[in-house]
Amino acid sequence: MSSTHPRTPSSIRCGTRVLSFGRTPLVMGILNVTPDSFSDGGRYSDRRSAVAYAHEMAAAGADIIDVGGESTRPGSGGVSARDELARVLPVIDVLVHGGDGRPPLPVPVSIDTRKPEVARAAIAAGATMVNDITATSNTAMVDVLREHRDVPVILMHMLGEPKTMQDEPSYKDAPAEIADYLALRAAALEAGGVDASRIVLDPGIGFGKRVYDNLEILKRIDEIKALGYPVLVGASRKSFIGTLLGGARPEGRLAGSLAIAALCYRSGVEMVRVHDVPETVGLFRVLDAVGHSEDHRPAR
Repeated sequence: MSSTHPRTPSSIRCGTRVLSFGRTPLVMGILNVTPDSFSDGGRYSDRRSAVAYAHEMAAAGADIIDVGGESTRPGSGGVSARDELARVLPVIDVLVHGGDGRPPLPVPVSIDTRKPEVARAAIAAGATMVNDITATSNTAMVDVLREHRDVPVILMHMLGEPKTMQDEPSYKDAPAEIADYLALRAAALEAGGVDASRIVLDPGIGFGKRVYDNLEILKRIDEIKALGYPVLVGASRKSFIGTLLGGARPEGRLAGSLAIAALCYRSGVEMVRVHDVPETVGLFRVLDAVGHSEDHRPAR
């Protein structure tokens, strides 16, 4: 499908802040305030530990913090909006406005939710980006975004629902099918009154994909980028990395996560969503140094 927006914007506005895209991908730090996330479930489910960890990630170089109150790991059944709000709102409020002896977080806060009512309340609390794994398939989410014109949205591809998405997923050509789907969702969002400059695309690594599909998407990420929107890749600690590393558990998948971050750097991906912020930021710093080796030439 051809794009009507052939030039990807150089920045994106999140409330009063502007995130600029450059050679180095922006780093989105993952903050799961859930008891059951696949990688760090329960570690940051209380407000104080969640806020402390968000500040650690920002200090380590995260450009944005993504707060999620519902696990979307394969097989998960979801939670009520009431429970999700109880998890995320106290954390977002303290991150944005300060509290627990800490100043406001110096970077934007994103809300990772598929529920319009959670997105609306999180924005009211100070979140300035919405990360929607259903690509705004709920039309009420479009209404929320239309009401808040300084809040961008991440549209992600997912095959089915988290509970069933890994039950024998099948594609003829995963990268092409995903690109077509995301182009259609972005066009529908624009038709609903959301400007193209507020849209980020995520191919949904691990969300209803086989190992082969994930690898093909990464190899052909240019097909997603060609749509003309910023692209986010969230592959950190995903199960296919564990498979490639001989069955490594989530905490043992750092090497694979960094390898994919390096691929994203080389491919010009605008954002990566990661658990391991210091390591990812360090990786990008070294890659930047290699690309600008003249800056390190010894003085004569």
